[in-house]
Parts: sequence; structure tokens; C-alpha cells
Amino acid sequence: MVSRMTISSASSSSFYAEPIASFLLRSNDHILGELSRPRVFAITPAQSAAWEDQIIILKNILQGVDGYLCLEFDVPRVGSRIDAVVISAGCIFVLEFKVGEISYHREAINQVWDYALDLKNFHRESHYAPIIPILICTQAKQGHRVLSKPYADQVYEPITTNPEGLLYLIEEALSSIEAPAIDPESWVCSPYQPTPTIIEAAQSLYTRHSVEAISRHDAGARNLAITSKRVEELIAQAARQGEKHIIFVTGVPGAGKTLVGLNVATKRRDEHQQTHAVFLSGNGPLVAVLREALTRDEVQRLKAVQKKVRKGEVGQKVKSFIQNVHHFRDEALRSDSPPSDRVVIFDEAQRAWNKEMTSGFMARKKNRPDFNQSEPEFLISYLNRHDDWAVVICLVGGGQEINRGEAGITGWLDAIQASFPDWNVHVSPNLTDSEYATGEALSHLSGVKTVSKDPELHLAVSMRSFRAENVSGFVKSVLDCEMAAAKEQLSILRDRFPIVITRDLVRAKDWIRSKARGSERFGLVASSGAERLRPHAVDVRIEINPIHWFLNGSADVRSSFYMEDPATEFQVQGLELDWVCMTWDADLRLSPSQKWNYHSFRGDKWTNVHKLETRQYLLNAYRVLLTRARQGMAIFVPPGDESDHTRKPSYYDHTFEFLKEIGIEVI
Repeated sequence: MVSRMTISSASSSSFYAEPIASFLLRSNDHILGELSRPRVFAITPAQSAAWEDQIIILKNILQGVDGYLCLEFDVPRVGSRIDAVVISAGCIFVLEFKVGEISYHREAINQVWDYALDLKNFHRESHYAPIIPILICTQAKQGHRVLSKPYADQVYEPITTNPEGLLYLIEEALSSIEAPAIDPESWVCSPYQPTPTIIEAAQSLYTRHSVEAISRHDAGARNLAITSKRVEELIAQAARQGEKHIIFVTGVPGAGKTLVGLNVATKRRDEHQQTHAVFLSGNGPLVAVLREALTRDEVQRLKAVQKKVRKGEVGQKVKSFIQNVHHFRDEALRSDSPPSDRVVIFDEAQRAWNKEMTSGFMARKKNRPDFNQSEPEFLISYLNRHDDWAVVICLVGGGQEINRGEAGITGWLDAIQASFPDWNVHVSPNLTDSEYATGEALSHLSGVKTVSKDPELHLAVSMRSFRAENVSGFVKSVLDCEMAAAKEQLSILRDRFPIVITRDLVRAKDWIRSKARGSERFGLVASSGAERLRPHAVDVRIEINPIHWFLNGSADVRSSFYMEDPATEFQVQGLELDWVCMTWDADLRLSPSQKWNYHSFRGDKWTNVHKLETRQYLLNAYRVLLTRARQGMAIFVPPGDESDHTRKPSYYDHTFEFLKEIGIEVI
């Protein structure tokens, strides 16, 4: 008699899920029918044959194993499905089959490792259980015969085997690992609460997933869904009432501001839709990386369902969805017509150019010597050409201005006050916080038609690091030289988000490599002003290609994995890595009185930076670099060299001692 403890696919993340005892009694045809039922992707003859081979193997090796089996278990963040998950005696076995394969390739090993790490990090019922990933190549020679030691989070290194060795490995694990029993029904129905990278989020949203489906659902992260919903409501109101609205969404670094914007844009990417939206960014590397990532992913997805497609054709569609703000601006110069878009999202709106920068550019590059508007004022005026309704959404990061001529959010507020008082303004109350540098600008909006302060427009919790949400707060305390606050915040995050410091760059790189598992991405970063790291083979003058650096695999010397070419704040802003090797040069150095000194390297020496605006850009550059990691970072502070007047130890020692005194571990 077959057990009735089968969990329907509607309530689980698997195509098939039931006790092993029941699985062993089912006919192969019945199981194949269940696997084919969801129709999530095209079921080819090769796929059906692979499933049948897996079923035969599992029936042979699971005889006598007590537990539960899931087939085709969904992993939303990775955008794939685990071939099989076996739950037995408190252990979780993640099985990836390569039918017909004779070799254990690194890519396949990383794939099953990624699955195990994803369950550990984002699947609630897997947080505290031992997870053993196993790669089964059906035509290979015997692989491993022993279990390696688990990492601290109880995820084992992947084991490779052929079908004949699989039962031995499962029995070996069950006899040697002690763990509390897992309730299969709770595990199968457990919520999956991912925190995707911005690249993964963009790919998921572009394939019509909702923001709720790819984000966490705990109390802090619910803010993301609330903010997205509020923005949608304001767009609907503007369209319904024929009004013009400008919405400011604020948030700490990594809180999901860009994700909110992408969510709005993907829902309205149909050009024939009345509420068509476009996502704009002045961040060239971010635009390039997201476009390429979406294009590669879409091409791969279409080919998987047997659709012939050219990469260039797919890329053209992606380009209309994510645009460089400067190209959008240039379109406005060509005629007096309004844009085809009614909803325009400006990512990193605080980086829009001020009047001086914009006027100078227009005179030099566009032959417009009489141009006298800031970029915010001109962009709003372009949307203002619509006779009835339009919506501008500004995604605003605090302390993120990193380049000359960036107006900050004040540029937008001043433009509204001076030229668009009939627009409805929606701001987060947090826009008055010091890092947004709005000064008195908010009080200048008294003549504007409607100014609404809406707390739902602020994202307070960083989701970049799923391991520790207060990394951005810790970084702020460090850069504010608030030692007591930094110590307290570090004590909270250090167990889940390791941070180390060292005077040895090789040691820092080795530490990073030792921490990264599977396809977790890591890389080297440095301030664009870090001119004296060249003796350590770190040259910020080398211009990386962000597409290769962020997207290419570990075998490509141009990728971040090689940790040879550093990315600066200009290339990494808005993007992230799992593990960061951060280099700290003498451009930002601590004085004996624990105040920052700001320097720029000119010719053959360091010079003091006196201009307050430039000092802020430098401080913000380090803020960007220190908040790029999702899982942990190593900070390299050079030892200096007394024989080199540009690298005196005193330029670095106080910074190192400050970080050490905060409590950061020295390696």
C-alpha cells in the first residue's frame, strides 16, 4: 500500500515529493507523469530519458533508506531546479545527476555546491541542518569515498561519485553525522526567502517573476514589498486623475532601491502599454552589466525551450528596457515632443549633474552654449511636455555622490521649487537625514502644490548582506569615526559577516579565496584615488571592462575572480560581490586625533584636499567600497615604506590601528 503522505506540488517547491517508501512502490511511468505535469519548461525526449535514468538509479540505491524524496526542487534565486533532495535522519542530501557524463567538471561541482549553499542561506528549514551535496556522473569512474569535514555552517564540500558509489556515501553520512530529525512536511513546504544580487533580481524580474517571489519575507524585508506597492498606487493615482507626480524613494546602501525601480519597469515594459516605463541610470557600468546579464540569460532561456534567437535581437529589446540617462536626455534635445514613456525611473538620482556640469557639457559636446538648466530640471521638463499625466521616480542613496558635478538630491528639490510647483511631490521623511545633504531644500518646497511625507517610501534595512543587515550602519560609524558605535555594531555582525584586516595583500587574497565556495563571486576593489598601491601590483589606472569583471567565469583572467585588476567605486557602485578584498590607500588616512585627512596624488606627491565637496566625494568612495560585500571582506592596509616618501608608514598606521581597535580581526 502506498503512503498517503504525498505533498501536492501546489504546496511544495518540487515537481514530485513523497516518502522514499512510497517512491519505491510507484511505477516509473507514474513518477514520470508527475514530473511532466507542471509544464514549467519544454519536456524533451532527452529530459524524459534523463528522468527515467535518475528514477532507476534512485530506486536501486534508496532500498532500505528511511526518509523523504523531492524531485526537481525549485531554487528561485539560482533560477534552476535541484534534480533530487533526500531527507533522512536529520541530513539533507542534494543530488545533481549528469546522465551519460564520464568526467566531474568544475562547473557541475560548483552547481551542486551552489544549490546546497542556497538551501542553507535562504530555505528556512535548512538553516541548521547538515547539507551534503553530491554530484553523480553516470558513466564516470568512482569519485570520492570519504566525507570531507563540514564548514562552520554544516555545508559539506561536494562529493563526486558514480551511481555505484552513491549508496555507500549516503550510508557513510548517515552513520557519522548526528543531527535532529527533520519533519519532511515542514521542510518541503518551508518558505524560501532569497536575497538575490541585483543581477539575479533583474534576471528574475525580466522573466516575469514578482518582487515578492525573489525577496525575503521577514519583518525587515517586507519593507521592500510595501514600498513597491506604494509606488504602484501613486502611479495608478497619477494616471487616473491626470496628474504629475515625482516620487523620492530613499534607502540605506543595499536596501533594494534599484530593485523597486526594476520591479516598476518590468511590469510596464510593453511599449504599447499606456503606462509604459523606462529604467534610467547614469551609472554606465551598472547599465552595461545589467543589459549583458539580461541578454545572456534571455538567450539561454529561449534556447532551452528550443527557440532560435539572435543575441543582438534580444539585446535590442533589453536596451529599450534599461537605458543610460544621458541617452534619454539627448533624445529630449532632438525635438519638443514628449517622451513615449509616462513613467520614468531614475536610479541613483542623487548623481544627476548640477547646472554648472550640465551647461558645460551642453556647450562643449552638444553645441548648446545658452543651455542653463541642471540635469534634474531638464529631465523633469521633458516629462512635463505631456499634457496630462506623468510620473518621475527618483531612487536616492544617502552618501553616494562620488564624482564632480553631481547635484545630490538638492538639485531635484530646487528644480521642483523653481520650475515645477504644480507637480505633486512625495518624499520619505528620511530625506532630511544628514547623509542626503538636503540642507534647507525641503523647507523651500512651501510653494509646491502638494508635498507628502510618506514613511513607506524609505527602505531602512540593507539586504545586500543576507548575513548581517547592519553592515551599512557599521560602515557609517567607521567613516564618522564613532569608535564606540562601530565596536557595538561589529560585535553584532562579526559572527555572520566576517571582516578581517591585514598588512599583507597576499594574505588578504588567500583569506578571500578560502571563504568563497561554489560560484560565489569575489574581487579586488580600490579607491580611484589609490595611486600608491602600484608597488603591491594594484593599479587603479587600468580600466576594467565591467561586463567581463562581473559576469565572466573563474577561468577568465579578466574576471573579478583573478583579483588582479581592481574595480573602483565608479565601476562597483550599484553592484555587489559575495566577498570583497578591499585595499585602503593614503588618499583617505586617519590622523592621530582620529579625524580623516583627505589627499589627492598629483605628480610625485600627495596633496591636501581642501574643497569640502571633494572631501565628501572621497569619503563616499570609501563608503561605496566598504558596502559592496554580501558575505564578508578583507581589508588590506599597506605597511608603508620609510624609503618611499609617498608611502610613509605614518600614512597608513593610524588607519590600521583604528580599525584594529574597533575589534576587526587581524590576520
